[in-house]
Amino acid sequence: MKKPNIAVLGATGVVGRHILEIMQNMHIEYENLKLLSSVKSAGTKMTVNGREYTLEEAKPESFDDVNIVLASAGASTSKLFAPEIVKRGGVLIDNSSAFRMEKDVPLVIVGMNDEDLKNHKGIISNPNCSTSQLILALKPLHELAKIKRMIVTTYQSVSGAGLAAINELKENTKAKLENKDFTPVKFVQPIAFNVIPQIDSFTENGYTKEEMKVVNETKKIMHLDSDVQISCTAARVPVFVSHSEAVDVEFVENISVVEARNALSNSFGVTVVDDIDNMKFPTAIQAEGKDPVYVGRIRQNLAFGNKGLSFWCVGDNLRIGAALNTVRICKRVTEMELF
Repeated sequence: MKKPNIAVLGATGVVGRHILEIMQNMHIEYENLKLLSSVKSAGTKMTVNGREYTLEEAKPESFDDVNIVLASAGASTSKLFAPEIVKRGGVLIDNSSAFRMEKDVPLVIVGMNDEDLKNHKGIISNPNCSTSQLILALKPLHELAKIKRMIVTTYQSVSGAGLAAINELKENTKAKLENKDFTPVKFVQPIAFNVIPQIDSFTENGYTKEEMKVVNETKKIMHLDSDVQISCTAARVPVFVSHSEAVDVEFVENISVVEARNALSNSFGVTVVDDIDNMKFPTAIQAEGKDPVYVGRIRQNLAFGNKGLSFWCVGDNLRIGAALNTVRICKRVTEMELF
């Protein structure tokens, strides 16, 4: 199998560092590795697989002779460099929202819709963090009984908003405990000891962009019929890492809790933690630093009856929601010789 030349764009960011860590843990093979950053970080050193690398400022010529680019530097940066990467024959695996809903760009969760990778034209998108963990739990159930409609509520950690958001939660918490004034910058309201029912800007229909990502990306990845109805509410919670989701689904056919638990227990990327007699169910802290999506509180939905289920799922948003799936896509692209 041919080994690619790989570049990591945004290598110094929270997700970029996780990408490099996961590449090491998954033993991703490559011919050459290049670490790219903004001019601010260029020249600094990072160690990967025991070898020291000097970060380079990302420029168009940085992508000469690069086969695969793993990008986590924001939508504007991805839009800037995507044409240069594609023009030079590279494949961009992008972690931003820049291209997710474009018709000719596969939106992929490895293990769920790998065949879509074959349709790429130089750009492959990694889904939104909350969508990624949701679909790993959802697809096995869809294959059992077919989704009719769904309501999702997300409880998203501050790390989904970057390092500045993590620091703001720390500083806000300290100020609150010391009874000091605090003016939020990253969030519209204080995040410490609070829940903020808004992530990203609002759209004309009253939903936020984050909520509409869950709606639209789920339909695209799972190739759902246009008449499948999905609604989402996204909230920011004072948790450092891991997103949690409460999911209510109505199916076309009857589905039992036992069937659902068995299907999820045998699914790729999912671990069932569902023993309420012993108070065992997934929490954000348990998921941090782990690869699986954890699913629990599986029960028959009282509103939808025998055709409905409710469940709780938790995942590390920096891993399965971002870096892990990005690296998994890289591995599959290499295995399928799509670069």
